[in-house]
Amino acid sequence: MATLDAGVWNKFGRSAAPARELAERKPNRPRLGPGRPIPFGAAVGPTLLIAAWVLGSASGTLDPETLPAPWTVAATAGDLLADGRLQSNLLTSVQRAGYGLVLGVAVGLVLALVAGLSRIGEALVDGPIQIKRAIPTLALIPLFIVWFGIGEEMKLLVITTSVAIPIYLNTHAYLRSVDARYVELAQTVGLSRWGFIHRIALPGSLPGFFLGLRLAVTIAWLALVVVEQVNATSGIGYLMTQARTYGQIDVIVVGLVIYGLLGLFGDLAVRAVERKALSWRQTLGD
Repeated sequence: MATLDAGVWNKFGRSAAPARELAERKPNRPRLGPGRPIPFGAAVGPTLLIAAWVLGSASGTLDPETLPAPWTVAATAGDLLADGRLQSNLLTSVQRAGYGLVLGVAVGLVLALVAGLSRIGEALVDGPIQIKRAIPTLALIPLFIVWFGIGEEMKLLVITTSVAIPIYLNTHAYLRSVDARYVELAQTVGLSRWGFIHRIALPGSLPGFFLGLRLAVTIAWLALVVVEQVNATSGIGYLMTQARTYGQIDVIVVGLVIYGLLGLFGDLAVRAVERKALSWRQTLGD
């Protein structure tokens, strides 16, 4: 509670003055919290990482045959941009990850609603999802190749199934954690099934959905790395595979940097949307 009743203080031999002071005091940021947001805080960690890379390369601590210097990687990226290979492969990778992410989010959300709002749906859906969660994506690729070949369908299916799992797990968990009092209130005021889903179930599951979406964005890129190294003819993963064949470590590092940046900016975008969609919440991170 925001204030304390004066009777509680009197019961323990204290005066009512502290209670009145607490009641009149304006709410401040908790001192036990993480503190005020740091401007551009998300860039601090990556900047320190790059700085350590620069210092290690300049001082000779890092062997250029093992990890090329940042300026070498930047020059290689410039060459790849100049001949157009980086743009074309990057576009292919973004399209694959984007299509798989959209389909996976849709599938995971629908399954979470089915399982979260119906005992029959949970009995049908939850078990197979838990089985898929326990099977690594790499273990499924040989089977998917036999079923669907080595074309785009196989790659899209791997990304979609990988993305659907975190969306389902987190959305389903938050759906089932909606306070039962809200369900009783919906029944009391006569909300329809759709009204209950629209006004109570979906808003209550949004924090879990966005948590799953943040994980899904990262998993989409992880799955993309895997599928683009399986008989692919385009994409950043294909570019890295060709570079490994010819011992071009600088090209491999360029690919890794691109994957890392895509994952970082994807997470930042989801967090920005989450802050807007859940602006009604007051949490420790606000």
